[in-house]
Amino acid sequence: MRFSSDFLDEIRDRVPISAVVGRRVTWDRKKTNVSRQDYWACCPFHGEKSPSFHCEDRKGRYHCFGCGVSGDHFRFLTDLEGLSFVEAVQQVADMAGIAMPQPDPQAERRERERTTLQDVMEMATQFFQDQLQTASGARARAYLRERGLSGRTIETFRLGYAPESRNALKEYLAGKGVPKEQIEACGLVVHGPDIPVSYDRFRDRIMFPILSSRDKVIAFGGRAMAPDAMAKYLNSNETELFHKGNVLYNFSRARRAMQGAGGADTLIAVEGYMDVIALYQAGVENAVAPLGTALTENQLQLMWKTTPVPVLCFDGDGAGQRAAFRAVDLALPHIKPGQSLRFAMLPDGKDPDDLVKQDGRQPFDRVLSEARPLAEMVWMRETQAGGFDTPEKRAELEAKLKQVVNVIADENVRRHYQQDVRDRLYAFFQGSQPGRGERGSFQGGGRGQGQGGRNGGRPPGPVASSRGTISDRLARSGLVRGALDQPTLRESVLALTIVNHPQLLEDEYDEIAAIDYEHGGLQKLWSSLLTAVAEAGSSLTREILIQKLEAHGHGTLLRGLDQQIRNARLWIATEIAAAEDAREGYRQALALYKRARALKRQRQELEREIAEATETDDAGRIEQVISALHEVQLEVARMENQEAIIDGFGVMSGRVKGPATGHG
Repeated sequence: MRFSSDFLDEIRDRVPISAVVGRRVTWDRKKTNVSRQDYWACCPFHGEKSPSFHCEDRKGRYHCFGCGVSGDHFRFLTDLEGLSFVEAVQQVADMAGIAMPQPDPQAERRERERTTLQDVMEMATQFFQDQLQTASGARARAYLRERGLSGRTIETFRLGYAPESRNALKEYLAGKGVPKEQIEACGLVVHGPDIPVSYDRFRDRIMFPILSSRDKVIAFGGRAMAPDAMAKYLNSNETELFHKGNVLYNFSRARRAMQGAGGADTLIAVEGYMDVIALYQAGVENAVAPLGTALTENQLQLMWKTTPVPVLCFDGDGAGQRAAFRAVDLALPHIKPGQSLRFAMLPDGKDPDDLVKQDGRQPFDRVLSEARPLAEMVWMRETQAGGFDTPEKRAELEAKLKQVVNVIADENVRRHYQQDVRDRLYAFFQGSQPGRGERGSFQGGGRGQGQGGRNGGRPPGPVASSRGTISDRLARSGLVRGALDQPTLRESVLALTIVNHPQLLEDEYDEIAAIDYEHGGLQKLWSSLLTAVAEAGSSLTREILIQKLEAHGHGTLLRGLDQQIRNARLWIATEIAAAEDAREGYRQALALYKRARALKRQRQELEREIAEATETDDAGRIEQVISALHEVQLEVARMENQEAIIDGFGVMSGRVKGPATGHG
């Protein structure tokens, strides 16, 4: 019995793979992180004493670093228990509470037809590849060389050439015994009642095969070689195989790039085929592209099934900004906890191909590191016109932002967006009032927030959202600096102490694995660190760990952390500290970190209460909450003074292992 891809995907989505695997293994308590849906166990396929079998719900895959087995829900059941594929599907469907599909002769016939059409598309792909290597494909080969593509990249993406002929492909397929009905059903020829003789759809074009999520060729994109062609890019028409709004170029390859240890952590959507291919050649293998049109809701849902926060990368010109704002409107109704977008805007006049052609992937990585959250794009769009120097204009801005946010379907996310809007408006309008000094409002990082009114109502640049009337000391504290480029000193101490003293992982693994850094770079570093720990096991040393982290692109961050720690003279976090001093310093830093997070949550809740009390004009409640907020601020100040305990700890003890060296 054959199952549709939609049915298999649905039951996989409903049943976490850990639920299937967890019936046959015992999860390792130290290495497993349930909150991150990341599980470890001793491999059920081969005997071992230390867990090297990894199972990740987000990707729906398992992999053993010892024996190399890997697969999905069904593969696990067929390989481990000897079930047939149908029996494995039945088990997972039962767990999902979904009835097995009944035999449908018509559906099975359509599936057979689809398979046949895929065979025809494979023949066409091979034909185009062969034509690229002929004399008629010389111009196309020269163009691809000028674009900097290597022979290996051309082969990887199976690029080809459609000759300048009305019937070259049609005659080739007919010679292979393919009936004209199938050629027409694949969209390879233009035909119809008003066309006496069908002719090849693609002529004198570089051909880009478009693959399904199962790596089958289902359509083509063609780039015209003639400068006066009617359309520079031409896609296949809609067919039984191909529905343009449901497909992303390079999706299956990008999804594979995210699987396994050290894989990419998100999908990146760029604008075109050549952007995807150029990025792949530069080492960025997790890029996809819509097919010549604006991003669709189905394409967005496809990305969300793979990663919770994909990054949309647009050109920095006006057209790219308009496309980004359309994507904002597309996404807002569907965001929910753990499901959103980030936006990376390229320099004006540049596309990804331009960035990576000369200097490799580093310039593009910098663009990605500056990607903006969805909430910030909403704010930027509604305020970019400026001119909020009158009460009427400010009221109009407030009404518009409320209208935009109200389309969010998820109640909790909508409430937090409403709070974010209030925070931003508060800081913006505070700065717009004459006679208000900066000490009157929290500036959220100090990059122009609250200064809009002094420039004719021009909105501030992208900044962390403000949080009400808070002292300068709190604004400078580690509680609210997580959005800045440099991690807080508190987070840096935690991270670098563990990197320099990985023996802490033996006894403190659960707590270390559960640390949830605010700084984006440290979040990625921690994911790589935990993966490195799993791979190396008991043989992990500082040198091996740093080598693995640098291989995953964290070398610059490590050197920055090291310099930050040394500038602060916190030797306890460096590699020269003795083991017992490092452990004590780590525990103190962790305690301060936990307290800081608790205070931050408490502060945010109090600010939310102030906003609600203000809306209901409850003066008594406002006074009570402000008093409580003042107490939190005092506690923050006391805690910051306590942080000096860590400073100089290792130096005073005199226990060091050797001369200080950097991570260079």
